[in-house]
Amino acid sequence: MNVLLFGATGMVGQGALRECLLADDVARVQTIGRTATGQQHPRLRELVHGDLFDYSAIEADLTNFDACFFCIGVTSSGMSEGEYTRLTHDLTLTAAQTLARLNPQMTFVYVSGAGADSSETSKTMWARVRGRTENALKGLAFKAVYVFRPGIIQPLHGIRSKTGSYRWFYTLAWPLLPLLRCLLPNTVLSTQIVGRAMLAVARRGALGVDRIRAVLEAAQISAIGRDAEVQAK
Repeated sequence: MNVLLFGATGMVGQGALRECLLADDVARVQTIGRTATGQQHPRLRELVHGDLFDYSAIEADLTNFDACFFCIGVTSSGMSEGEYTRLTHDLTLTAAQTLARLNPQMTFVYVSGAGADSSETSKTMWARVRGRTENALKGLAFKAVYVFRPGIIQPLHGIRSKTGSYRWFYTLAWPLLPLLRCLLPNTVLSTQIVGRAMLAVARRGALGVDRIRAVLEAAQISAIGRDAEVQAK
């Protein structure tokens, strides 16, 4: 399996990259973003691309992929709806529309967030925009589209968030997160669980839901990721 990964320097993207490089059935991982991760691995290729709203010059590098894990996300704090829409909906759809044309047999996995509103009527701005983005993705001509809506995610294996407010939260919450994961395994996930769940749906879909267009909440992501962990042992 060949995997294309957006947002590999972010917290969720770092977890996805780690799991891809550990998976025996992943032949190639290509990251794409404004900055490189700096990691070295024989199956990893890093494509630094400054304009994530235009892929015309690099289309040849975006073909022959079986899956795309789209992990780019920004906080809506301090943003207008127009600004957040551009960096969430527009940026995502620009990439996805290009990939659907170049890789129609691709499984596209989009990391959204718990609370996103697919009715697009929420009074919460970010929830409306995320829901609008999810709906637009489900209309594209991919083999399959999976929307992940995780809530709290515990970063493992030295992974850190790039967002300052998130780092502050995880620093304060770190002593409690392992306990919360034990008490609430379907609510508090880990970067490892999320990464393994992404690979699992790319391989075989998600049992018990629409296997072509599906929105997966935290409990479903947890179940898929934990099942993948058991199978890996």
